[in-house]
Amino acid sequence: MIDKTSLEKFDPQGMHKIYDKWPEIARQYYEEDFIEIDFGKITHVVFAGMGGSGAIGDVFASILSKTNIHVEVVKGYLLPKTVDSKSLIVITSVSGNTEETLNILDSAFKIKCKIIAFSGGGKMQEYCNKKGLNYREIPMIHSPRASFPAFLFSILKTLESILPIEKTDIINSLNELEIQRDRISSNNLNNNNPAINIAESISEIPLIYYPWGLQAAAIRFKNCLQENAKIHAISEDVIEACHNGIVSWSKDSKVKPILVRGKDDYVKTKQRYEILKEYFEEEEIDYREIFSVSGSILSKLINLIYFCDYTSIYRAILTGIDPTPVKAINFVKERL
Repeated sequence: MIDKTSLEKFDPQGMHKIYDKWPEIARQYYEEDFIEIDFGKITHVVFAGMGGSGAIGDVFASILSKTNIHVEVVKGYLLPKTVDSKSLIVITSVSGNTEETLNILDSAFKIKCKIIAFSGGGKMQEYCNKKGLNYREIPMIHSPRASFPAFLFSILKTLESILPIEKTDIINSLNELEIQRDRISSNNLNNNNPAINIAESISEIPLIYYPWGLQAAAIRFKNCLQENAKIHAISEDVIEACHNGIVSWSKDSKVKPILVRGKDDYVKTKQRYEILKEYFEEEEIDYREIFSVSGSILSKLINLIYFCDYTSIYRAILTGIDPTPVKAINFVKERL
């Protein structure tokens, strides 16, 4: 079982302490005096970012999925060919120095797209100031992945005028974060902490199944298990997996399933999950389930991400690993 001593020993840079403050950080940045920008009528939005910044784009893609706004998420160097001067490009880099994202920024400027950029400073801030582009500076808090709520809620505040989400839904998502914190934070290190229970169940390689709409949380979970716990992880759409991936369970495997589920998933998705569970039980395959909170898609995603991020931190502590260092990522960046 995890205790305060093991947290302090294996998380000397205090990542868990930042996560304990996520509700306050989210509320603080949503209440910041950011001026909303009127971009006019928007029909095409591209969210560009890598890693933790890319996860922000995934969340907004889900929020906007039921609107007439065409949304794309770019995690790489190149803008889609469909981009033109009427497109809004939302660019995020916590460090402000991400090579791929800086390339997107320069390309968007040359095409004369509508642009707004968010970073903790760096080359992105210098470029935007030089070119006179819309820019918001959001300081990094501990690490890019731990800074998630500051950036997410800053972007929510700035883009509120074009987002199809009620202010009450945003406030409710903040309230739900506080409730979630009481369940999973480092102030609740006991058998009633569901994030610790999931962390203890993870062995070998977790395969995270997700339904349509909750992809952002599943991908983020995979990424944080890789970065924090330093383990391999896989994510798959549950419906698509029933047409291919499920066959892999017919032989012994080191992979173990985790089912990420929404409180009000589509009826056929619920049916598919129940069938999948029946199959796992017949084949004696151990699995776990993680359910979203009720409410808006924002509440579902931010609370799932909070839960799963903390689960990855607890998994790191349980195996005696410091969740903060990402030496392999630094190895790549130093050679670019």
